[in-house]
Amino acid sequence: MTLDLMPVMPEILLAIGALALLMLGVFVGEKSVGVVTWGAVLALVVALVWVLVGPTSASAFGGTFVVDPFSTFMKVLALVGSATAIVLSARPAATDKWGRFEYPVLVVLATVGMMAMISANDLISLYLGLELQSLALYVVASIDRDNLKSTEAGLKYFVLGALSSGMLLYGASMLYGFTGHTGFPEIAAHLKAHGVSLGLVFGLVFVLAGLAFKISAVPFHMWTPDVYEGAPTPVTAFFAGAPKVAAFALVIRVVAEALGPAGHNWQQIIVFIAFASMALGAFAGIGQTNIKRLMAYSSIGHMGYALVGLAAGTVQGIAGVSIYLAIYLVTTLGTFALILSMRRDGKAVEDIADLAGLSRSQPLVAFGLSMLLFSLAGIPPLAGFFGKLYVFLAAVEAKLFVLAVLGVLASVVGAFYYIRIVKVIYFDEPAAELDRPSIEQKVVFAVASIFVLVFVFAGNGIVSAANAAAKTFF
Repeated sequence: MTLDLMPVMPEILLAIGALALLMLGVFVGEKSVGVVTWGAVLALVVALVWVLVGPTSASAFGGTFVVDPFSTFMKVLALVGSATAIVLSARPAATDKWGRFEYPVLVVLATVGMMAMISANDLISLYLGLELQSLALYVVASIDRDNLKSTEAGLKYFVLGALSSGMLLYGASMLYGFTGHTGFPEIAAHLKAHGVSLGLVFGLVFVLAGLAFKISAVPFHMWTPDVYEGAPTPVTAFFAGAPKVAAFALVIRVVAEALGPAGHNWQQIIVFIAFASMALGAFAGIGQTNIKRLMAYSSIGHMGYALVGLAAGTVQGIAGVSIYLAIYLVTTLGTFALILSMRRDGKAVEDIADLAGLSRSQPLVAFGLSMLLFSLAGIPPLAGFFGKLYVFLAAVEAKLFVLAVLGVLASVVGAFYYIRIVKVIYFDEPAAELDRPSIEQKVVFAVASIFVLVFVFAGNGIVSAANAAAKTFF
């Protein structure tokens, strides 16, 4: 039993930490918000240390939960994303009067679900992790109960999320029905021995549809712009980072491990949703004036680019996706640190036009934001360029030439709306000056800006870790 619990120790520590913080909040009341917030960050940091120093290859609960280089890489990203989101939320939550001790606890519980998803090696553990994450996220989206938009965001996310969970469960039951197994290695062995029947293709389509919803890939993206705009901005910053990474890790594990022998079948689906996500993310973002909605379409596009690497179905492809997700996470958190600091006289503003004149009032911040936006656009020699380069090279090596070309074209179109923001910052008539960012926002923003600039010189560590993670499946 003790041996079984060692690989699951980070999840156990986080769950115990969340329950302890919840009790503290219940007994002390609203005065405990600060203590619970920083306690949650501490719990996530402890779990992160354990993931880094703990076992690198192990399994628990009869092989339904695995620890390997891939799970370690993705868990580090998820924990960093969650901890940063809590740090960024501390001050705006208090200022906008929606801060409650439940928020950091829910983020920690969602992170437990994410880590369970990343290590899931069985359809049942996959579903348990997914639901633990989703249930916490539904509540978090509508945490600002007095705000109509936030309540609407939570309701939309809940209704559509329940639909996607049902589709995923239906697909999983079909996979179990036609193979007789719930474990990923056993499903793969059955597919190898008996081939892919029509029923299995249906199951595979439903599973991928449910997972595509979680990463907001087209055509299951419809919740993203409304939830991003309606939820409080710190919650949007959280949604844009860690949950996307965890859901993508789950997609990779399902297609590479469980459905590996059915590569021809799932590759066609991934190619379609990759192209559709890139195209929608590029074109739908052009007309946006609200920066949070723009970031929603940006994230849909970025999931499409990452899917290009997955469509290749090779070691290079999965390594490319892993590098892409690491760069996407840091760049997105940095951009949201600035969006969170967009306040005028203490009130949050969300229009792109409100950034006009930032280059005169805060030149360093304007430069950092421009670097992050250029990185999201994939302009060399910034980090985002290398993320796209790795996934497109993997697609070319897998002879997916059309997809790679379409990806490059979508990048060119998408670059327009990032460059338009830079034009507003530097060339438009200055709007009234924005408030100065808080210390937490400054730190996250500075780290992200430096990361995108120095990745070209110092990115070898991430690249080699991503390569080791990808080899897990081959």
